[in-house]
Amino acid sequence: MTVRIATVQAAAVPGAMGRNVAQAARYVGDSATAGANVVLFPEAFLTGYDETVFTGALPRLDDLDWLIPLQDAVDETGIIGVVNTAVQQGENRTLTDLVIAPGRPPEPVYAKQHLHASERGIFTPGTGGYSFRLGDVELALSVCYDANFPEHAAAAAAAGATVYLNSGAYFPGGDRRRDLHLAARALDNSMYVVYSGLVGAPSGFIGGSAVFDPLGRRVAAVDGCEGLAVADIDPAVVEEVRRDQRMWTDRRADLGTFERSSAFDPPRPRPTAL
Repeated sequence: MTVRIATVQAAAVPGAMGRNVAQAARYVGDSATAGANVVLFPEAFLTGYDETVFTGALPRLDDLDWLIPLQDAVDETGIIGVVNTAVQQGENRTLTDLVIAPGRPPEPVYAKQHLHASERGIFTPGTGGYSFRLGDVELALSVCYDANFPEHAAAAAAAGATVYLNSGAYFPGGDRRRDLHLAARALDNSMYVVYSGLVGAPSGFIGGSAVFDPLGRRVAAVDGCEGLAVADIDPAVVEEVRRDQRMWTDRRADLGTFERSSAFDPPRPRPTAL
Protein backbone atom coordinates (compact mmCIF):
# COMPACT_ATOMS: atom_id res chain seq x y z
CA MET A 1 0.00 0.00 0.00
CA THR A 2 1.37 3.41 -0.95
CA VAL A 3 0.77 6.56 1.08
CA ARG A 4 0.62 9.97 -0.56
CA ILE A 5 2.30 12.74 1.42
CA ALA A 6 2.02 16.49 0.87
CA THR A 7 4.68 18.78 2.29
CA VAL A 8 3.98 22.49 2.77
CA GLN A 9 6.22 25.45 2.04
CA ALA A 10 4.70 28.65 3.39
CA ALA A 11 5.24 31.76 5.48
CA ALA A 12 3.85 32.07 8.99
CA VAL A 13 3.13 35.48 10.49
CA PRO A 14 4.87 35.67 13.89
CA GLY A 15 2.33 35.89 16.70
CA ALA A 16 -0.71 35.69 14.40
CA MET A 17 -1.81 32.28 15.57
CA GLY A 18 -5.39 32.55 14.36
CA ARG A 19 -4.23 33.49 10.88
CA ASN A 20 -1.62 30.71 10.81
CA VAL A 21 -4.12 28.07 11.97
CA ALA A 22 -6.55 29.20 9.26
CA GLN A 23 -3.81 29.00 6.64
CA ALA A 24 -2.91 25.49 7.81
CA ALA A 25 -6.56 24.51 7.43
CA ARG A 26 -6.53 25.78 3.83
CA TYR A 27 -3.42 23.70 3.09
CA VAL A 28 -5.21 20.65 4.46
CA GLY A 29 -7.91 21.27 1.86
CA ASP A 30 -5.33 21.73 -0.91
CA SER A 31 -3.63 18.50 0.14
CA ALA A 32 -6.94 16.65 -0.01
CA THR A 33 -7.49 17.95 -3.52
CA ALA A 34 -4.05 16.56 -4.43
CA GLY A 35 -5.10 13.15 -3.07
CA ALA A 36 -2.77 13.20 -0.07
CA ASN A 37 -3.24 11.06 3.03
CA VAL A 38 -0.81 13.06 5.21
CA VAL A 39 0.28 16.71 5.18
CA LEU A 40 3.43 18.01 6.89
CA PHE A 41 3.95 21.63 7.98
CA PRO A 42 7.11 23.68 8.72
CA GLU A 43 8.68 24.31 12.11
CA ALA A 44 6.77 26.63 14.48
CA PHE A 45 4.15 27.15 11.79
CA LEU A 46 1.26 27.98 14.10
CA THR A 47 3.07 30.57 16.24
CA GLY A 48 5.63 31.69 13.70
CA TYR A 49 9.37 31.29 14.27
CA ASP A 50 10.39 34.41 16.18
CA GLU A 51 12.26 34.83 19.47
CA THR A 52 9.90 37.57 20.66
CA VAL A 53 6.97 35.21 20.16
CA PHE A 54 8.82 32.30 21.75
CA THR A 55 9.52 34.25 24.95
CA GLY A 56 5.96 35.64 25.20
CA ALA A 57 2.67 33.93 25.99
CA LEU A 58 2.43 30.63 24.08
CA PRO A 59 -0.55 28.37 23.38
CA ARG A 60 -1.10 25.73 26.02
CA LEU A 61 -1.84 22.05 25.66
CA ASP A 62 -4.46 21.92 28.41
CA ASP A 63 -6.89 23.87 26.20
CA LEU A 64 -6.83 23.05 22.47
CA ASP A 65 -9.72 25.22 21.29
CA TRP A 66 -7.24 27.29 19.26
CA LEU A 67 -6.84 24.26 16.97
CA ILE A 68 -10.55 23.89 16.15
CA PRO A 69 -10.34 25.28 12.57
CA LEU A 70 -7.52 22.89 11.75
CA GLN A 71 -9.28 19.96 13.41
CA ASP A 72 -12.45 20.76 11.44
CA ALA A 73 -10.47 20.72 8.16
CA VAL A 74 -8.91 17.37 9.04
CA ASP A 75 -12.29 15.88 10.02
CA GLU A 76 -13.83 17.09 6.77
CA THR A 77 -11.08 15.80 4.46
CA GLY A 78 -9.92 12.67 6.29
CA ILE A 79 -6.26 13.75 6.07
CA ILE A 80 -3.75 13.41 8.91
CA GLY A 81 -1.93 16.66 9.66
CA VAL A 82 1.51 16.88 11.30
CA VAL A 83 2.02 20.44 12.48
CA ASN A 84 4.77 21.94 14.61
CA THR A 85 4.31 24.81 17.04
CA ALA A 86 5.87 26.40 20.08
CA VAL A 87 3.78 25.52 23.13
CA GLN A 88 3.75 25.89 26.89
CA GLN A 89 3.79 22.52 28.67
CA GLY A 90 3.53 23.15 32.38
CA GLU A 91 6.72 24.98 33.31
CA ASN A 92 8.43 24.09 30.05
CA ARG A 93 8.33 25.50 26.54
CA THR A 94 8.81 23.06 23.68
CA LEU A 95 8.78 22.98 19.89
CA THR A 96 6.17 20.28 19.58
CA ASP A 97 4.72 18.22 16.74
CA LEU A 98 0.99 17.62 16.98
CA VAL A 99 -0.67 14.83 15.03
CA ILE A 100 -4.18 15.87 14.08
CA ALA A 101 -6.25 12.94 12.83
CA PRO A 102 -9.90 12.69 11.81
CA GLY A 103 -12.29 12.02 14.67
CA ARG A 104 -9.60 12.20 17.35
CA PRO A 105 -8.43 15.06 19.55
CA PRO A 106 -5.08 16.65 18.58
CA GLU A 107 -2.16 14.79 20.13
CA PRO A 108 1.12 16.46 21.13
CA VAL A 109 3.43 13.57 20.37
CA TYR A 110 6.98 14.76 19.79
CA ALA A 111 9.14 17.62 21.09
CA LYS A 112 12.26 18.69 19.21
CA GLN A 113 15.23 16.90 20.77
CA HIS A 114 18.17 18.85 19.34
CA LEU A 115 17.82 22.55 20.06
CA HIS A 116 19.78 25.06 18.03
CA ALA A 117 21.92 27.63 19.86
CA SER A 118 19.32 30.41 19.87
CA GLU A 119 16.63 28.02 21.16
CA ARG A 120 18.46 26.56 24.14
CA GLY A 121 17.74 29.42 26.52
CA ILE A 122 14.01 29.23 25.77
CA PHE A 123 12.95 25.66 25.12
CA THR A 124 13.28 22.29 26.82
CA PRO A 125 14.41 19.44 24.54
CA GLY A 126 12.27 16.36 24.04
CA THR A 127 13.31 13.09 25.60
CA GLY A 128 12.21 10.46 23.07
CA GLY A 129 11.20 9.68 19.51
CA TYR A 130 7.79 9.05 17.99
CA SER A 131 6.32 7.38 14.93
CA PHE A 132 2.87 6.44 13.70
CA ARG A 133 1.66 3.84 11.24
CA LEU A 134 -0.56 4.41 8.24
CA GLY A 135 -1.28 1.23 6.32
CA ASP A 136 2.08 -0.39 5.57
CA VAL A 137 4.05 2.80 6.17
CA GLU A 138 5.69 3.83 9.46
CA LEU A 139 6.35 7.58 9.72
CA ALA A 140 8.79 9.01 12.28
CA LEU A 141 8.88 12.64 13.37
CA SER A 142 11.75 15.09 13.67
CA VAL A 143 12.18 18.86 13.76
CA CYS A 144 14.82 20.81 11.81
CA TYR A 145 18.18 20.41 13.64
CA ASP A 146 17.29 16.81 14.58
CA ALA A 147 18.03 15.81 10.98
CA ASN A 148 21.62 17.04 11.28
CA PHE A 149 22.40 14.07 13.53
CA PRO A 150 22.72 10.70 11.75
CA GLU A 151 21.84 8.78 14.90
CA HIS A 152 18.43 10.46 15.15
CA ALA A 153 17.19 9.12 11.81
CA ALA A 154 18.99 5.81 12.44
CA ALA A 155 17.08 5.38 15.71
CA ALA A 156 13.84 5.99 13.83
CA ALA A 157 14.77 3.42 11.18
CA ALA A 158 15.79 0.91 13.84
CA ALA A 159 12.36 1.35 15.43
CA GLY A 160 10.71 0.43 12.12
CA ALA A 161 10.24 3.76 10.35
CA THR A 162 10.44 3.87 6.57
CA VAL A 163 9.63 7.60 6.35
CA TYR A 164 11.38 10.38 8.26
CA LEU A 165 9.31 13.58 8.48
CA ASN A 166 11.22 16.79 9.22
CA SER A 167 9.67 20.20 9.88
CA GLY A 168 12.22 22.99 9.53
CA ALA A 169 13.11 26.67 9.32
CA TYR A 170 16.46 27.25 7.61
CA PHE A 171 18.15 30.63 7.59
CA PRO A 172 19.73 32.20 4.48
CA GLY A 173 22.92 30.43 3.47
CA GLY A 174 21.85 27.06 4.87
CA ASP A 175 20.50 25.54 1.67
CA ARG A 176 23.51 23.37 0.79
CA ARG A 177 23.85 22.01 4.32
CA ARG A 178 20.07 21.41 4.54
CA ASP A 179 19.93 19.41 1.32
CA LEU A 180 23.05 17.38 2.14
CA HIS A 181 21.73 16.40 5.56
CA LEU A 182 18.29 15.42 4.26
CA ALA A 183 19.62 13.39 1.34
CA ALA A 184 22.19 11.72 3.58
CA ARG A 185 19.57 10.68 6.15
CA ALA A 186 17.59 9.08 3.30
CA LEU A 187 20.61 7.28 1.83
CA ASP A 188 22.11 6.29 5.21
CA ASN A 189 18.94 4.51 6.28
CA SER A 190 17.35 3.54 2.94
CA MET A 191 14.21 5.47 3.87
CA TYR A 192 12.12 8.32 2.51
CA VAL A 193 12.76 11.77 3.95
CA VAL A 194 10.04 14.41 3.74
CA TYR A 195 10.99 18.00 4.58
CA SER A 196 8.67 20.99 5.11
CA GLY A 197 10.37 24.37 5.22
CA LEU A 198 9.29 27.80 6.42
CA VAL A 199 9.76 30.84 4.18
CA GLY A 200 9.62 34.58 4.80
CA ALA A 201 9.68 36.77 7.89
CA PRO A 202 11.23 37.55 10.22
CA SER A 203 14.54 35.99 9.16
CA GLY A 204 14.20 35.40 5.43
CA PHE A 205 13.64 31.66 5.87
CA ILE A 206 14.55 29.79 2.70
CA GLY A 207 12.08 26.91 2.42
CA GLY A 208 13.43 23.92 0.51
CA SER A 209 10.39 21.68 1.01
CA ALA A 210 11.02 18.39 -0.76
CA VAL A 211 10.75 14.61 -0.70
CA PHE A 212 13.85 12.40 -0.98
CA ASP A 213 13.64 8.73 -1.94
CA PRO A 214 15.60 5.93 -0.18
CA LEU A 215 18.58 6.54 -2.49
CA GLY A 216 18.76 10.19 -1.45
CA ARG A 217 17.30 11.52 -4.72
CA ARG A 218 14.95 14.50 -4.64
CA VAL A 219 11.73 13.19 -6.20
CA ALA A 220 9.41 16.12 -5.44
CA ALA A 221 9.90 19.76 -4.46
CA VAL A 222 7.88 22.94 -4.14
CA ASP A 223 8.00 24.99 -7.33
CA GLY A 224 8.01 28.61 -6.22
CA CYS A 225 8.02 30.42 -2.90
CA GLU A 226 4.90 28.86 -1.39
CA GLY A 227 2.91 25.74 -2.16
CA LEU A 228 2.83 21.95 -1.88
CA ALA A 229 5.06 19.12 -3.01
CA VAL A 230 3.33 15.75 -3.24
CA ALA A 231 4.85 12.28 -3.52
CA ASP A 232 3.76 8.67 -3.16
CA ILE A 233 5.57 6.64 -0.51
CA ASP A 234 6.00 3.01 -1.57
CA PRO A 235 7.19 0.50 1.06
CA ALA A 236 8.26 -1.84 -1.76
CA VAL A 237 10.86 0.72 -2.85
CA VAL A 238 12.33 0.76 0.66
CA GLU A 239 12.51 -3.05 0.67
CA GLU A 240 14.17 -3.09 -2.75
CA VAL A 241 16.78 -0.48 -1.84
CA ARG A 242 17.61 -2.16 1.47
CA ARG A 243 18.03 -5.46 -0.35
CA ASP A 244 20.25 -4.06 -3.11
CA GLN A 245 22.28 -1.36 -1.34
CA ARG A 246 22.85 -3.31 1.90
CA MET A 247 24.02 -0.34 4.01
CA TRP A 248 21.10 -0.72 6.37
CA THR A 249 21.35 -4.52 6.52
CA ASP A 250 25.13 -4.56 6.97
CA ARG A 251 25.35 -1.90 9.66
CA ARG A 252 26.99 -2.88 12.94
CA ALA A 253 25.31 -1.70 16.10
CA ASP A 254 28.44 -2.50 18.10
CA LEU A 255 31.79 -1.42 16.64
CA GLY A 256 33.79 -2.44 19.69
CA THR A 257 36.17 -0.26 21.65
CA PHE A 258 38.11 2.60 20.12
CA GLU A 259 41.86 2.47 20.62
CA ARG A 260 44.41 5.23 20.29
CA SER A 261 48.11 4.81 19.80
CA SER A 262 50.67 6.73 21.79
CA ALA A 263 51.91 9.92 20.20
CA PHE A 264 54.45 9.58 17.43
CA ASP A 265 57.47 11.82 17.31
CA PRO A 266 56.99 14.63 14.80
CA PRO A 267 58.92 14.12 11.56
CA ARG A 268 62.30 15.79 11.39
CA PRO A 269 62.71 18.40 8.66
CA ARG A 270 64.57 17.12 5.64
CA PRO A 271 67.89 18.75 4.79
CA THR A 272 67.60 21.46 2.19
CA ALA A 273 69.51 20.65 -0.98
CA LEU A 274 72.29 23.11 -1.79
